[in-house]
Amino acid sequence: MSSVDSQDDEDTFKILIATDIHLGYLEKDPVRGNDTFVTFNEILGHAQKHEVDFVLLGGDLFHENKPSRKTLHSCLESLRKYCMGDHPVQFEILSDQAVNFRCSKFPWVNYQDRNLNISIPVFSIHGNHDDPTGTDALCALDILSCAGLLNHFGRSSSVEKIDISPILLRKGRTKIALYGLGAIPDERLYRMFVNKQVTMLRPKEDEDSWFNLFVLHQNRSKHGATNYIPEQFLDDFIHLVVWGHEHECKIAPLQNEQQCFYVSQPGSSVVTSLSPGEAVKKHIGLLHVKGKKMKMQKIALETVRTFHMEDIVLADHPDLFNPDNPKVTQAIQVFCMEKVETMLDNAERERLGNPRRPEKPLVRLRVDYTGGFEPFSIHRFSQKYMDRVANPKDIIHFFRQREQKEKNDSDLNFGNLVRRPSEGMTLRVEDLVKQYFQTAEKKVQLSLLTERGMGEAVQEFVDKEEKDAIEELVKFQLEKTQRFLKERRTDAEEEKIDEEVRKFRESRKKNTEEEDEEVREAMTRARAHRTEDEILVAASSDEELLDVGMKGTGDSDDGLSPTVSRGRGRGRGRARGARGQNSTARGSSRRGRGSTTQESATSSRNYKPVSVPAKNMSIRDAFRSLKSKPSLNSSMSYSEDIIDDDSDVEEISIVPSPRVNQRLSATPSLSKRGSQSQTSRGVDFESDEDEFDPFKTTATSRRAK
Repeated sequence: MSSVDSQDDEDTFKILIATDIHLGYLEKDPVRGNDTFVTFNEILGHAQKHEVDFVLLGGDLFHENKPSRKTLHSCLESLRKYCMGDHPVQFEILSDQAVNFRCSKFPWVNYQDRNLNISIPVFSIHGNHDDPTGTDALCALDILSCAGLLNHFGRSSSVEKIDISPILLRKGRTKIALYGLGAIPDERLYRMFVNKQVTMLRPKEDEDSWFNLFVLHQNRSKHGATNYIPEQFLDDFIHLVVWGHEHECKIAPLQNEQQCFYVSQPGSSVVTSLSPGEAVKKHIGLLHVKGKKMKMQKIALETVRTFHMEDIVLADHPDLFNPDNPKVTQAIQVFCMEKVETMLDNAERERLGNPRRPEKPLVRLRVDYTGGFEPFSIHRFSQKYMDRVANPKDIIHFFRQREQKEKNDSDLNFGNLVRRPSEGMTLRVEDLVKQYFQTAEKKVQLSLLTERGMGEAVQEFVDKEEKDAIEELVKFQLEKTQRFLKERRTDAEEEKIDEEVRKFRESRKKNTEEEDEEVREAMTRARAHRTEDEILVAASSDEELLDVGMKGTGDSDDGLSPTVSRGRGRGRGRARGARGQNSTARGSSRRGRGSTTQESATSSRNYKPVSVPAKNMSIRDAFRSLKSKPSLNSSMSYSEDIIDDDSDVEEISIVPSPRVNQRLSATPSLSKRGSQSQTSRGVDFESDEDEFDPFKTTATSRRAK
């Protein structure tokens, strides 16, 4: 790495680099709740102190995909406190900002906004914790971007091809091409790199005069065959790669011998897992760039909670512990207490030199009890350190090595090579689902879905709270399998159906791109369904408030029952707004505010779209239902076609039977009756009896009784 003079001049960029801040992590913890906010203030304080040109964040600014109000408020407060002011910005942007920030409603950098006074611009990509979700593909960074406090870049709207267009910056004679790529599922991005679907665009003029800086948020260490991004996939014209997502601090740039660029891994600024990688001291980086020369200055974070960790293998101390000794468990407990006390003493000495560091440290003791030993009570052991450590409940961790089966001498025994557990490696939900079905019995194996699709659906359910993800995926695959069987015209025999379903499933497993498309379609359905539910809840809340305001007006019909049963949702709101209109979404009509019958109120609360298939229908039953069409019920007087969508206007087309038409034409007086008798039939006729008539109301109430 070439060195650069740290002297400040008009040609030197100063960039503060940090990743994985995870604002809001354990925010409800009484001891560790404010750790992330305090450290974020320290990071921005360093930016203000060193008068940097801008701050570059490598993803996972927030820990939750939907951060709480407290987290958002604290983040906005910090950004406004440290990044707004009268200090002039010394660099300019040469690229087309409408391309760089095309996903923003305000496609320009925030410090060029005439309504804002920005002294330190912040550029950030999104991570896997705060990535865009929902029908509008928004994330928490978009809120900060809309508020003008942060510049969100590196978003990719296409899943077929990615073109990374750089933000071109110039300060004096130094020019930087800033590339960014937000978090994408590793397996998908790996496949896109292999298929040459990722392109990094370069400036047309003087492309060799730019310092190329690339920031991304992916797995760097290998977690599986394709569950990471090899450094060799990146273009060799890059000078420095800032790698987010990995929490172990390796901020000193390390050169890739094959591609000849440097990689800096800042790591996280807060301990989110009690693993060896998190025990490394936390730093942020101050990058100086002049021309094509750079210098990375490490800045230690002083507000990060101290974390000490140690491993014990009981089998390595045969002189102290004998499994046959009846008091060996007490001896192990005393030995563990001595180790914990030693770590607490070291943490106290480290804190004395830095008063800004939190008082209670994080302590982790991992005990390997392989060899016939028994663990003692962790709960009783933790009670002794409740007031001395920040994590008393998980201060100690017992584990046991898996016994390796005897193999030939020519086989390599990896169990002997790797003695310590890889607790630092994060096991994803998809991996757990795949591992479960690989080891499960045959009777609980998946017969319709694939392990990969189910794993991604469970991941969406866990990480992003998409409650309908699994259900929508099952429905989607069921519908697709039904269409496949119908096209093949398979006989309705159990063995043939099972064989065709098995072949169809195997063909989907081989076509990974088609499977990804199916999962995305199912997730889109789930998000649309969640959005519709939120609209219904919001409408219901507004209508309840309207009910409270109208109760004291005395405008209710005296003939109605005093106990009013109300439905919930949009249909009820429109029925109250206009008398005599049909409540499409609820299948019943209302005159005035109240429901006229208990039946209509019950159907109002239990409304389900008519197009939703039965949840408990098996693939075999669903296939047989395609062979026979349901017959119409001749006893029904009316057939209703209900169209349920997200629009504000709902339509209902009512087709009366010929017998009903004759009865209606022969008895015109039916149109002048109260709305109660017609409500039970699902039809409401327009009435001109809007004026109050006590006699008609009394007659109507008698008929209702």
